Amino acid sequence: MTRWTTPALLAALALTGLTGLTGLTACSDGDSPSSVASKVASAASRAGDAVSSATAEAGRRFDDIKNGVDAKDDVRLASPTTAADGRTTVEVTATNRADSAKSFAVQVDFTGRDGKLLDVVVVTVSDVPAGGTGRATARSTHTLSGKATAKVSRAVRY
Repeated sequence: MTRWTTPALLAALALTGLTGLTGLTACSDGDSPSSVASKVASAASRAGDAVSSATAEAGRRFDDIKNGVDAKDDVRLASPTTAADGRTTVEVTATNRADSAKSFAVQVDFTGRDGKLLDVVVVTVSDVPAGGTGRATARSTHTLSGKATAKVSRAVRY
């Protein structure tokens, strides 16, 4: 099994920076309220960019696959759990309906209760025999706040 992760961690770091910037209004000597507001808006933009970047990186992983077939309907996820290290994991099961061994690339999107994208992970389920199933574990790249849900965003059999 190969696990690819995307830089969604940057979103968390940007949000941490965003939280830190909000306190500048009260304790900075040279910053005006408008300059602090500008810095906060810039940090918020970077957080959104990081999630967009994570999705774009997953897209690049799929672009590298040649002769792939849409297999989203052949992939199932178990319920997400939290591992001992605090990261969210979910078991991925791929069913190979082809007549020869195939591998699967699966994009798993982790979202929060509010529906916001928290992390994107691409896992490979390798060498699934014809008519058989294979398993892999998708693991978030960082600790996700709150209870996360997972969904198969896309899957390709190749």
